[in-house]
Amino acid sequence: MDITYEKSLKELHTFATEESCNCHIVCYDTNDVRQVVTDYLQDDTPYLVIGGGSDIVFTERFNGIIISPIIMGIDIVSEGSESTIVRAGAGVVWDDFVKWCIAHELWGAENMSGIPGHVGASPVQNVGAYGAEAGDIIKQIEAIEIATGRSVTIPAEECRFAYRNSRFKEEWKNRFIITHVLFELKSKASPNLTYSALKQAINSPEPTLQEIRDAVISVRDSKLPDPALIPNAGSFFKNPIIDKVYADRLKEQYPDMPVYVVNEESTKIAAGWLIEQCGWKGKSIGPAGVYEKQALVLVNRGGAKGADIQNLANAIIDSVRSRFNITLEPEVYIY
Repeated sequence: MDITYEKSLKELHTFATEESCNCHIVCYDTNDVRQVVTDYLQDDTPYLVIGGGSDIVFTERFNGIIISPIIMGIDIVSEGSESTIVRAGAGVVWDDFVKWCIAHELWGAENMSGIPGHVGASPVQNVGAYGAEAGDIIKQIEAIEIATGRSVTIPAEECRFAYRNSRFKEEWKNRFIITHVLFELKSKASPNLTYSALKQAINSPEPTLQEIRDAVISVRDSKLPDPALIPNAGSFFKNPIIDKVYADRLKEQYPDMPVYVVNEESTKIAAGWLIEQCGWKGKSIGPAGVYEKQALVLVNRGGAKGADIQNLANAIIDSVRSRFNITLEPEVYIY
C-alpha cells in the first residue's frame, strides 16, 4: 500500500486538470483494500475510488481520500468447449485485458479494444463500444463491502447492467470496492459485426480476432483523440434514449439523423450528431473545447480547469435542449 498526502490529481484522470486531494492511497491486493476500508473509511471522511480516471472530471479540490485499487493479474478459472471463465484484477488496464483475450483466442471483448481505463471500472460504467458492452461478458464481481470489510461475490445478473449504467453507479455507489472481475468469454469464433462502421472496416467474411481489433482501433483513431496527447475522457455525453414517436418526428425533419431502435417505445439518438448540428464541433470556450473529429468528445486544449470543462458541457446541454428539446446527460462523473 502506498499513501500520499496533498496529491495532485492531474496524473490520476485523463482530463488532466490541475486539482488536488487530501490523500491518495494505492492498494495492490485485496488485503490492502480491506485495510483501507477498516482504517480509513469508517468515519465521515469523503472518499472516491478511481481506476484509470478515464470517466471523470474534477471541477474543484477533493477534500477527502482517493483510493486506487491497482490489483493486477489475469487467470483462467475454467475452460470448456463453449466458453472460458477468466478472472482479472481491478487494476489491469482494460485494453491489456482485451489483448490478453485475443492472444488466448477468446471471443467477446474484441469490439471494446482501445477503451481507456481499468478492468475494475468496467462493471460500474458498463463500458462498451461498437455493439458490445462489458455487461455482455461479465460473469461476476469480487469486491470488499465498505461498511463491513467483508469479501463479497456479486453475480452479474444482480448488477442491472444498462446503457453505460449499473447498480454500482446508483444504489450501490460507495458501497463496494471492486477487486476482481470474472468474465465469461466464448471459446469459438463469434464475431459481432452489428455496428455498421465496424462491419464496413472489415473486408474478410470470417474475420479473426486480431482483424476485428485492428478495425476497431482504426475506427476509434479516426474519431477519438489519444488522452496522452490531448486530455479527454472519451465520449462525454450519453446517447439520449427518447420516445419513439418524437424520434420519428425528428427523423422526418432531419432525414440524416442517426437513430438506433431500442424497443417498440424507445429510440436512441446519436448525441454527437445533435451537438454537431448545434455548431459545437471544433469550437472552444477558453481552453476547453469540442474535438474537431468527434463532437461527442470534450478536450482540454491546455491549462483547462475542471470548471472550464463543466461550463462548456453546460453550454452544449443548453444548446441541444433549446434546439431539439432533448436533455443530454454526461457519461463522465463530474466532481
